[in-house]
Amino acid sequence: MRYAIYFTPRQDEKLARIAANWLGRDPFGAATRAVEAVGDLSAAEVAFHTASARRYGFHATLKAPFRLAANETEASLRTALDAFAEATPVVMIPRLVVSQIDGFFALVPEAPLPPLNRFADDVVRDFDRFRAPLTEAEIERRNPDSLKPGEFRNLCQWGYPYVFESFRFHMTLSGRAGPQESPRLRLAIEGLFAEVLRQPVPVDGLTLFIEPEPGAPFMVLSQHALGRRPARKTA
Repeated sequence: MRYAIYFTPRQDEKLARIAANWLGRDPFGAATRAVEAVGDLSAAEVAFHTASARRYGFHATLKAPFRLAANETEASLRTALDAFAEATPVVMIPRLVVSQIDGFFALVPEAPLPPLNRFADDVVRDFDRFRAPLTEAEIERRNPDSLKPGEFRNLCQWGYPYVFESFRFHMTLSGRAGPQESPRLRLAIEGLFAEVLRQPVPVDGLTLFIEPEPGAPFMVLSQHALGRRPARKTA
């Protein structure tokens, strides 16, 4: 069993609904749904391009998936999330745009946002005590030979390569696409998300995800609203 601390919009928000339809799964529940044709892409093409992202659900990684440390419990993790969230203000993203990162498509902030990066840094540091050390097998699965020196240090120290100076807020929408596929895929995504991409996005909560067993879909366990408001539980 693994946990992860992500940001994802509330289930009833339009961005979340559009993303769930695109990916073919709502992380607030276990059931998958049939994807539909989008723009010039057939339903089969959409299903193919979203297959790798579907298992994780629509999210932005803050604390990457981890096994729970031996001296911690799910209850202690939730309590810490409540306390952190109550003391942390909302961060506003003025606008998200479609970007291609290492071949895969994602929604990213239009411009650098230092407050968002500081928020992500704090999550990584504050919740590292809940993370069991990586095993050798877990390190190898990250293909360490392909990592930059700083990324490898992050992997060893924090359990994930892409934190702090290597962090980039992104909400993944596809697997890797080659140069022949990318233009059609970009057009489909930009058309589908056009309306919500004109709106600011508040990063207004932390979401605790759980992977019940290796390879299982990640699901929302609880959401914790930022600011001095009660935590919003979903399970």
